[in-house]
Amino acid sequence: MTAAAVTTDPDPAPSTATVPPAPTLTATTAASTPVSAPAATSARRPALDWRIRFGALSLIWGFSFLLIKVGTEGYAPFQVTLGRLLSGTAVLAVAMVVRRERLPRTARTWGHLAVAAFFLNALPFSLFAYSELTIPSTLAGICNATSPLWGMALSLVALSEDRPTRRRVAGLGLGFLGVLTVLGAWQGFSGLDFSGTAMALLASLSYPIGWIYVRRTLAGSGSSTLALTGSQLFLGTVQIALVTPLFTSAPDGFPLLPTLAVLALGALGTGLAVLLQYGLVEEVGPTTAQMVTYFIPVIATAAGVAVLGEQLSWNTPVGALIVLAGAALTQSRARTPKPAPRSCGLPRNP
Repeated sequence: MTAAAVTTDPDPAPSTATVPPAPTLTATTAASTPVSAPAATSARRPALDWRIRFGALSLIWGFSFLLIKVGTEGYAPFQVTLGRLLSGTAVLAVAMVVRRERLPRTARTWGHLAVAAFFLNALPFSLFAYSELTIPSTLAGICNATSPLWGMALSLVALSEDRPTRRRVAGLGLGFLGVLTVLGAWQGFSGLDFSGTAMALLASLSYPIGWIYVRRTLAGSGSSTLALTGSQLFLGTVQIALVTPLFTSAPDGFPLLPTLAVLALGALGTGLAVLLQYGLVEEVGPTTAQMVTYFIPVIATAAGVAVLGEQLSWNTPVGALIVLAGAALTQSRARTPKPAPRSCGLPRNP
């Protein structure tokens, strides 16, 4: 999940007036790209119903944590991230050529995109890859679901324009109670790998930092969402390409399964997923599109248990449900009363 520039990965994927997207992630998501305000509905309707595309996006981002785990069995974490970004950038580059999108023109925009690429792609993707060396993919997927909680926490220290309400603060408390449940706090965190879990949580924190930065710096840049997102992924690829040789050596070979996992992670989880979410935001709006966030940990957990045979104790799914409930509360908004309809020629009731 997730997918970060001006649409969403999905991780966390937008028009030039960006708002924070659902955390992907991305998984991966997710994105990892910012989501834009909904555009006017195109006269040409997509071939596939939006519900089918929504389900496909949930599956892609939900399986991203499994793909990371498989990728790290054959490659170093930085190499997994580099392969992921390369293949994801290639998919968006093709989409930009097909749609005849122009790259951003100003140095200022490229500078802001470089910062966004670090917080929404290079850093969280690498942290998740390193974390899954020592923790199950199920736990990484659940940690990813804490991104809305971190976003709410940042808003409390005035790093966001959103004003916290009692309901949203309650959601923050409930969500972190869920995190403690997942980690088994009453058992003294016995058997927990602290470094791996901390890296997964830091990756989830990185997304809202990036989203807030994007919203404050790239709104009104004049470039399309797709152009900004593709450029952001390209810059994230360059960043990781510069770092990878410093910490890893060239792989001895290219094992089939890990290689396919990394390519799928990038082409599907970071490339195609961004395009899917981009289309969903335009068709049904960011509120509905970001609901994919709540399916990611469920699918990630099911995939880890069914495919990888990871063990699951009762507190993991229970804590995950509490986390999701808290995250949903932190995203809630007060309802604005609808004005009473006017009758023809008759006064409204006072």
